[in-house]
Amino acid sequence: MQTADSLLTSYHYDLPEELIAQRPGESRLLVYNAQTDSITHTSFAQITDFLPENVLLVFNQSKVFPSRLIGTKASGGKAELFLLSLTSIDNFYPALIKTRSKKKLEDQFYFPHDLVATIKTINSDGTFMVSFNQDNISDYVHQYAKIPIPPYIRKGESDELDKKNYQTIYAKAEGSVAAPTAGLHFKEEMLKQIDHAFVTLHVGLGTFRPISVANLADHHMHTENYFIDSLNLKKIKSHQNIIAVGTTSLRVLESSVNQEVIADKVYQTNIFLRPGNEIHSIKGLITNFHLPESSLLVLVSALIGREKTLEIYAEAIKERYRFFSYGDAMLILR
Repeated sequence: MQTADSLLTSYHYDLPEELIAQRPGESRLLVYNAQTDSITHTSFAQITDFLPENVLLVFNQSKVFPSRLIGTKASGGKAELFLLSLTSIDNFYPALIKTRSKKKLEDQFYFPHDLVATIKTINSDGTFMVSFNQDNISDYVHQYAKIPIPPYIRKGESDELDKKNYQTIYAKAEGSVAAPTAGLHFKEEMLKQIDHAFVTLHVGLGTFRPISVANLADHHMHTENYFIDSLNLKKIKSHQNIIAVGTTSLRVLESSVNQEVIADKVYQTNIFLRPGNEIHSIKGLITNFHLPESSLLVLVSALIGREKTLEIYAEAIKERYRFFSYGDAMLILR
């Protein structure tokens, strides 16, 4: 049966463009306590005042790699290649390719310093598998590719400041094409004050690609890889009072809550959390304010309900909170 919760259009809201953060700033924090149904406005620096006792914060320590390559087609027209992973399959790499013309097998694209990419597979989901004429692609992208900030931040044109700003201070395992942005708010001093653990989920299409279907039941998330090392797995398993820092950390915890996870083993998840799904792994969530009709907004709605989520977002807009990746934060306590 189709309900309002299952319709993508039910997750729309209007956001003034000036509330989309273009650079990080001193972050504010909206605290929502579900038990008392209360909202508190404060600064992120005061977050420890609102955390329950004996809480364990779980962070995603995946690191963003430079993945955006700007080049040309054989005809000379502009081409942009967005590398989705530095891990190849039979020397082919997954990528998105943006050009004005239709793309076909064996099309070639040319980038600075003699790099050539060739389309080897066209996938049904709109992605491509490409080969390169150079062996060490990791070295190349670290030298010449751009940090992949979202298009709503300065039209996606990153600069030197973003190399530092669009990365959490604890980022360790490289593999993401988007930052786990809830973690951007944390500074070293804060980590020293809070008991915490780390998981690793490499952010890919599953997290940031828009939902393209009208009914959420028809949406299929792209698969993303995650793992937990032995020290952090032991810490997480022994704790009952967990708050996830970011939606990707929550997706790891919820994907592994009912299975016997082996330390350091790489797992895959395409979990899509939406209203109607019970969430068992956490007592709370620290997250940013997300795009309308996005899987991340739907995930937050799975925690506290769609109507309450949109009510809180309306309050945040009224109070002039800054939205999206470089914006302010919300702490949800269940």
